[in-house]
Amino acid sequence: MKANPKQLLRSLVTWTALLPMVATVLVAYLGTVLWSLKVSMSNSRTFPSDEFVGLAQYERLFNNDRWLLSLENLALYGVLFIAACMLIGFLLAVFIDQQVMAEGALRTIFLYPYAMSFVATGLVWQWLLNPGNGIQQAVRQMGFEDFTFDWIIDQDKVMYTIVIASVWQASGLVMALLLAGLRGIDGEIWKAARIDGIPTWRVYVSIVLPMLGPSIATVFILLSTAVIKLFDAVVSMTQGGPGTASEVPAKFIMDHLFGRANIALASAGSIVLLLTVLALLAPLLYVRSRANAAGGDK
Repeated sequence: MKANPKQLLRSLVTWTALLPMVATVLVAYLGTVLWSLKVSMSNSRTFPSDEFVGLAQYERLFNNDRWLLSLENLALYGVLFIAACMLIGFLLAVFIDQQVMAEGALRTIFLYPYAMSFVATGLVWQWLLNPGNGIQQAVRQMGFEDFTFDWIIDQDKVMYTIVIASVWQASGLVMALLLAGLRGIDGEIWKAARIDGIPTWRVYVSIVLPMLGPSIATVFILLSTAVIKLFDAVVSMTQGGPGTASEVPAKFIMDHLFGRANIALASAGSIVLLLTVLALLAPLLYVRSRANAAGGDK
């Protein structure tokens, strides 16, 4: 059977249109990853070098106290940030799903912080948390002279301030995604639950949350990638301080790439972060592919 010339032309045009995207994936993504991997196994400093040193840079990386501290900070930040965003975002979504008055205005208010840049968010919260002119000073002027809220200059608590600022910004996005999932749930489920006398909290726990599985997985992926690339909020709020108390991997990489002229060590750190992202995404993608395959077999 001969192919239709019009179909061949249409197919050729389609593939031609896809070429820029294919080139972007191969060069801008895959190419740069492979280049970073090559550099991370070299003795490069200010400029790339072809001197191969194997995994020596990775050994140096994990013997670096500053890098280990940045990983600890990132783990603490990630657990608190994801848990708080999911909880607050879900509660906001449930609240708005009750057909409240001025729903559109409330959605805009809750989602607005996410439209701000992380730099702007960090600067605003840096001012709010500054003991000299922020929340602490305002409360003391109200008569509570013993009130203290100086977490941003406390080495043991500074990471919590970054969590607070980031949760304030990202919870609205979680709310929007979960609200879309809630609006997709059949209203007959609620009617049946009311007839059977099932408590509302039980419906959410046993029925609604499992049905929100795809939305929750999407939220988890977005928040996890935001955790891995945490940089702007730290730089704008604390510059990694006090000392190195709020150091995170992305700042470590940028400092060694531009400030300390050690692109090999910086590349090793970036490869470690890439592997972390893949480790987080792979199980979710596998579960989703299995679920889609199971759905297709039915």
